[in-house]
Amino acid sequence: MLENYFNSFINWFLQYELNVLLTTIIIIIYFIFRRIVNPKIEEYIDRDHLKNETLKSALFSVSIFSWLITLSFILFIWGFNFKSLLALSTGLLAVTGVALFANWSILSNVTAFFILLVHKSYKRGNFIRVIDLDNYIEGYIAEIGLFNTKLITVDRETIVFPNNLLIAKPSIINAKTRYNKVGKTEDFKSLNPEKNIPS
Repeated sequence: MLENYFNSFINWFLQYELNVLLTTIIIIIYFIFRRIVNPKIEEYIDRDHLKNETLKSALFSVSIFSWLITLSFILFIWGFNFKSLLALSTGLLAVTGVALFANWSILSNVTAFFILLVHKSYKRGNFIRVIDLDNYIEGYIAEIGLFNTKLITVDRETIVFPNNLLIAKPSIINAKTRYNKVGKTEDFKSLNPEKNIPS
């Protein structure tokens, strides 16, 4: 009985030897990718003095995306019929592509999250002034989340700012002066410079 199972396995392996080899290579590439990317993410988190929740969110997102890509390759290798899903997958890819990068999309905040992680200027504790046309918002970076960044004003109030808007708007990092937490840029000259706090 055991010999029959063994022979069946050998015959199956010889029949699908190439599939097994390619699947093994894909899985090895996946683990190599994780071994390279995960320490890099941890390095960025430590460099920017961000919280453990940010690290967990980043690692979870990378894990989901890498697993989905790996699974897609494995299914393709084993002859999964993608033709029936071609129209659906094309539509999903188009929608997902737009959603990951369009300013109006919630998912674009996730893309912006990883951009903020690798950007040296957006460290926890840095003072930032975000300028939106003739308005501005300023505060200290307290936390970079998966969808938004928390800013703490000089009055200890919390401002939750979407990640995609943070990288899309002009920003002044560690400005030499501090103004009101929210205001208009045209009011800068009217502010008393003696009240500004140097960085």
